[in-house]
Formats: sequence, structure tokens, C-alpha cells
Amino acid sequence: MKLKSTLVAAVLLAASLTVGAAQAADTKWQKNHPRREQVNNRLQNQNKRIHQEVKEGDLTKAQAASLHKDDRQIRQEERDMASQNHGHITKQEQRTLNQQENQASKQIGK
Repeated sequence: MKLKSTLVAAVLLAASLTVGAAQAADTKWQKNHPRREQVNNRLQNQNKRIHQEVKEGDLTKAQAASLHKDDRQIRQEERDMASQNHGHITKQEQRTLNQQENQASKQIGK
């Protein structure tokens, strides 16, 4: 019984250290620009999904190129919005960008 509780404690400690390390890994920029960070993380995730779909044969390279182009346009729009507001985007701008990402996301894996 003592071994089991020690094992549980070790797992909980490891999990909390992992979460703490992930939070500590955020850069100052990420902490100061959480909306931009969220939008860019989604774009990064979609990029990985596109590559995975091509690898699995679910998307052609031409389809992937079109999706990457859409993502680049969204990323550029995010940068343009941020340049107008001292490096930040508003909640409404984030919502708009997320809606665009949702449309692009629906095209992945179709």
C-alpha cells in the first residue's frame, strides 16, 4: 500500500512539474500577447494537420498549397491588425481571425 501511494505521489509530482515547465516555457511576448499567441497556435496546429493529411494521402500537394496560402493570409492579417494597435489584437479581431481559421480548418481532411 505504501508503494502504491508513493507511486501516485511521484506521478502527481511529475505531472505538476510538466505543467509548470510548460507555463514557464512561455516567452515574455507570449505572456504579453495572449490573443495573438492563441491565433498563431491555431495556425501552427493547422499547418501540422495539413502536413499530416498530405502524408496520409488525404490531401494533394496542390490542396495543401492552397490551404497554406489561406493560412499565410490569415497570419498576415493578424500582423496587420496588431501593427495598428501597438502589437496587440482586440477580442473582436481575434474572433474574426478565429472565424477565418474555422473556415480553413473545415477544408483540411475533407
